[in-house]
Amino acid sequence: MKRLKYYLLNQNGKMNFNSIYEGEMVMPAGVNTEYHNDPTYWDDEIAYSISRTNKIVPDKPTVEIKIPLELILKNNTKLLDDMLLNYGMVFHKGELSMGNEQFSNNLYFYKDTIADFMLRMFIPYINELNELNDNRSRTYKENGHYFIYEPNGKVLKRNSSYFSMVNRKYYINHSNNTISIPEKGLPDNKPKQCICFMLQIQLPHSNVKKTLQMLTRDLPNAVKEYIMSLDMAKLNIALSIAKQQAEIRRWLSNSEYCAFIANGSILPRYKGTDLPLDTAIPFVSPKNAEIEIAGIKGMGIKRGVTVITGGGYSGKSTVLDAISSGIYNHINGDGRELVITDETAVKISAEDGRSVKNVNISPFIKWLPNGDTSNFSTEHASGSTSQAANIMEAINGGSNLLLIHEDKSATNFMIRDSVMKRLIEKEPITPFTDRVNELYNHKSVSTILVIGGSSEYLSVADRVYIMENYMISDVTNKAKSLCANLHNNSKMELTSWEHKRILLSEGFSSYPEDSGTERLEVSELGFIKIGDETINITMLHDIVTKEQINALAFIIRKLEISKAKDYINKGTPCVSLEKNIENLYMEIENKGVDIVYSNFFTSCDRFLDLPRKQEVLSVINRMRKISFMK
Repeated sequence: MKRLKYYLLNQNGKMNFNSIYEGEMVMPAGVNTEYHNDPTYWDDEIAYSISRTNKIVPDKPTVEIKIPLELILKNNTKLLDDMLLNYGMVFHKGELSMGNEQFSNNLYFYKDTIADFMLRMFIPYINELNELNDNRSRTYKENGHYFIYEPNGKVLKRNSSYFSMVNRKYYINHSNNTISIPEKGLPDNKPKQCICFMLQIQLPHSNVKKTLQMLTRDLPNAVKEYIMSLDMAKLNIALSIAKQQAEIRRWLSNSEYCAFIANGSILPRYKGTDLPLDTAIPFVSPKNAEIEIAGIKGMGIKRGVTVITGGGYSGKSTVLDAISSGIYNHINGDGRELVITDETAVKISAEDGRSVKNVNISPFIKWLPNGDTSNFSTEHASGSTSQAANIMEAINGGSNLLLIHEDKSATNFMIRDSVMKRLIEKEPITPFTDRVNELYNHKSVSTILVIGGSSEYLSVADRVYIMENYMISDVTNKAKSLCANLHNNSKMELTSWEHKRILLSEGFSSYPEDSGTERLEVSELGFIKIGDETINITMLHDIVTKEQINALAFIIRKLEISKAKDYINKGTPCVSLEKNIENLYMEIENKGVDIVYSNFFTSCDRFLDLPRKQEVLSVINRMRKISFMK
């Protein structure tokens, strides 16, 4: 911190903070004086890296705090060894690595769980600093403020808390910003595994004393207090939950089930929040659907076609929402922590007005005036064509489970009863009822539907559950008997589900036409603006944080500026989209989410949550300036 104090005290009357971002260090050597730049400042073993958030807010730096794990666990190393060995990990000499236990393939879950837990435990210390520091009669710019990301109940890969191997300090400080580098190096200078927290700090204008206090005293003291008081017992609980989640996911992936809801789960949320409703009735599985995984009993939803029905306000929508949320892990106490769903599940709805490019919707739309439904494009899709495109794109994106609510669907796409089929003989729309079984039998894509107003799906469902007074029960036999005389007489020929497209390079760019400057903006209204595109993503229901939207914008920009140079048809440039996304996600897994961030774009927020690959494809599919070839 000595250098940081020196830079702040030598602003030459101008609080521009350039010196703290540059971190210039002088190593005197006569005429051969060397200059080093390192904006990382050390408080003993803890590193504080300071960088510009972007060019228009020089007084609001991004600070990454890098704490060696061995420092946190100095007095608890044996406890951590014993604990992590049970979950397939070993802590040894400052490094978090995998052991040889049966859960060794689930590092992703455990590493992200630990990072998530440590962030949540760190937040109160930052909030306490703000309580002591803030003055309601002054703005943040006058008074200063710490900004830390406060996550909801889901465990995601983030740039606000992550693990990284961090290089050690390689120099010795002298007066001011002069340093020396020992010939044999500093002892114990090997990189160490660190838990890293990212936050932003609004520095107070024209107040060097307050800035010094915030950066070099208050924040380091809060970090030290956090290190001394980390609750290892709570960490053990978080890891225990993560172990159960990993085991359930692993079991589901090799079973005839696509979702699991543990008995005792609290599914309802407080209105407008992600918080569990503490007055809610705990979930209880129907007896004939109850299974046990990893010692936990609950409802298993089999692959195939499942209908959840019930009267108004009975809880059926809440169950579907919980199942949808189960694509992500949740923290202990969330209520949905043991609601686990096939990670490829996608919520499907109608989306009037969306752009559709070169999609095979012929399984559902046989013909359109002046249109080829096997290679369908439109700038303003109808409810039925948009829902058909959403399903085909989800399947093409690797989804094995579709989640559909009738209230968010196009009625003419979902159903057409037998009377209407006899009355309207020339109908281009093949309703989803006629394809839903084929979709599972021939593509292994399951569907869970919430249906309250039509009996059409009862005859095609493998299972029917009803919600009454927020309790679920199996009424498959009753439903089948009620619709025994309502035969679906449609004789549908098997369709082709092929949906292979190649993205052309032209139009897939972060540069507006005839511009040498990239454009990337994220709107709070649910739009991503990139290049010449304005992409409406308000109907992508599986995006669960605005930080995922930030990450989506940067991920797509990264794909656009680094697109592979592939060619088709005698030199037409194209993009190997799936391969590029896969490679980028592998890089993110190795280096962290923050590799996609660029501080060039001043309207984008700093914190990022990693979305799924499905959402990346979904955003690209809604672009209007791109083109595909079959």
